[in-house]
Amino acid sequence: MKSSMFAKISQFASSPQGQRMIRDVTGKAQKFASDPKNRAKIEDLRRRFSGGGSSRPR
Repeated sequence: MKSSMFAKISQFASSPQGQRMIRDVTGKAQKFASDPKNRAKIEDLRRRFSGGGSSRPR
């Protein structure tokens, strides 16, 4: 079942509609990340998940 699902996702991603969706989402993500406030949030989450924020009390 997993390989079937991956095959469907892969097929969709290579279709014109999938390519359009990927382009749109990539553009929105880049616009989001270019905002300094959002960039700070992204860096904070990156530190937390990579273990760099463990000295910070919760």
